[in-house]
Amino acid sequence: MHRPLLRCLSLLGLTLGVAAPLVARAGDGGMSLGETKARASNCFACHAIDHKLVGPAYDAVADRYRGKGGATVAMLVKKIKEGGAGNWGDIAMTAHPELSDADITEMVHWILSLHGQPSEAKANQPAATQGESHTYKTPDGKPVTTDFAVFTGPDQKQVTDAVFHGYEQYNSYCFRCHGGDAIGGEYAPDLRKSLEGGMTWQQFLSTAMAGRQAKGMPSWAGFFEEKDIRAIYDYIKARQLDLVPPGRPPSAQD
Repeated sequence: MHRPLLRCLSLLGLTLGVAAPLVARAGDGGMSLGETKARASNCFACHAIDHKLVGPAYDAVADRYRGKGGATVAMLVKKIKEGGAGNWGDIAMTAHPELSDADITEMVHWILSLHGQPSEAKANQPAATQGESHTYKTPDGKPVTTDFAVFTGPDQKQVTDAVFHGYEQYNSYCFRCHGGDAIGGEYAPDLRKSLEGGMTWQQFLSTAMAGRQAKGMPSWAGFFEEKDIRAIYDYIKARQLDLVPPGRPPSAQD
C-alpha cells in the first residue's frame, strides 16, 4: 500500500476515534452506559428525565450546563460524589461515595447529552391523564373533585388499583409514625390535615423522598419509587376528602 494512502487512512481512523460520541453505549440494549449506570444506582429515586421530583429533571440540568466544557463535567462529578445543596434548592443531594469517578463521569455525559433531545418518557406518557379531573360524592352528598381516579366506576364501590396500592404501602410503613388509616400517630402528624392545609403533591413527594432528618423522618429515596409515593398520596387525599373510610377499602383484590 502506498505510504500517502496509508497515512490518510491512519489520520482518518484517528479523526473518527476523536469524534466518537462521549456517550458510550452499553452493549446491544440501546441504552447508553451512563443511563445504565444511573438506573443501576438510586439516582432515579430523586430525579426523572423530564420532570422535577426531589431534585431537578435531568433535561433541565442538561439545558443549564450545555456547552460548558470539561470543567463543568468535573464540577458535576464532584457534586454527585460529595452531595450538598444550593444550586437547585435547599434540599441537599445525598452523597454517593460508593460510585467511582469513572462511573459518575459516564452518568454526567449521558445527562448532558439530553439537551435538545426528545424524551422517551414524554413520548410514552398518555396524554389523556394530563389535566384529568374526577368528581365524586362524599357520604353526606357533598361533591368533591380530584385530579386522579379514586374509584373504578361511578358507583364508587371499588377503589382503583393505585389507591389500594397506596393503602397497602401506607399501612405497611407510614402507619408506624403517622398512625393507621392516616389518622395521625404518636410520633408524626395527621397527613390528612397536612393535605387539607395546602401541602401539594410536589411538596409531599419531596418530603417523602428527602425526609426530615431534624424531626427523625427518614428519607424513602431508594426504597419507594415515585409511583409508590403517588399512590400513598392519592390514598391519603381520598381519606382526607372522606371518600375512603378507615380500614381496608373494597377493591378488585377482594
